[in-house]
Amino acid sequence: MGFLTRAPFLLGLAFAAAACGPAESPRPAAASGGELEFSGSWSGIGSRHTISLGAGRFGSVVDLKGTMLLTGPGRPGVGFQSEVIGLTDSATGFQGRSVWTDERGDQVYSELRGEGTAAKNRIVGTILSGTGRYAGVTGSYEFSWQWVMEGEEGAVHGRAVDLRGRVQLGPAAGGSPR
Repeated sequence: MGFLTRAPFLLGLAFAAAACGPAESPRPAAASGGELEFSGSWSGIGSRHTISLGAGRFGSVVDLKGTMLLTGPGRPGVGFQSEVIGLTDSATGFQGRSVWTDERGDQVYSELRGEGTAAKNRIVGTILSGTGRYAGVTGSYEFSWQWVMEGEEGAVHGRAVDLRGRVQLGPAAGGSPR
């Protein structure tokens, strides 16, 4: 079995192992409108299709799925399955959209933008909204994206480096979304 056929299984196994960790003591819920900070890890596998735009310029479409694990007292949740679609232009940067889905099926929606070049790959995410326990949540996060592996036919694996952010709980969220 090749790496790309095992990768979803390995990511799922890592997610399950993290979810089976020791129980955490309850944290106080933040008041509606309170701002909370978080950090974490994010990795994804998927595909990238690249075209030449002439004179050393290129464009790429990426489609990634993976796992996001968050830490810190301000995290909106512990673990999420994540999906990202995006477009990179080596001259103008990266634009993308992301959906995080937790174990209950509740989702967090965000848009991504960044420099999108090998030398400058800082990505900034804006949390737009959510469903269920994340309804009314807004915020921002940032990270640097690092391609770990590039395989045949556009297969890619990458990870976020130095992921950190903050969320603001809206009235619809009713306090802490944990």
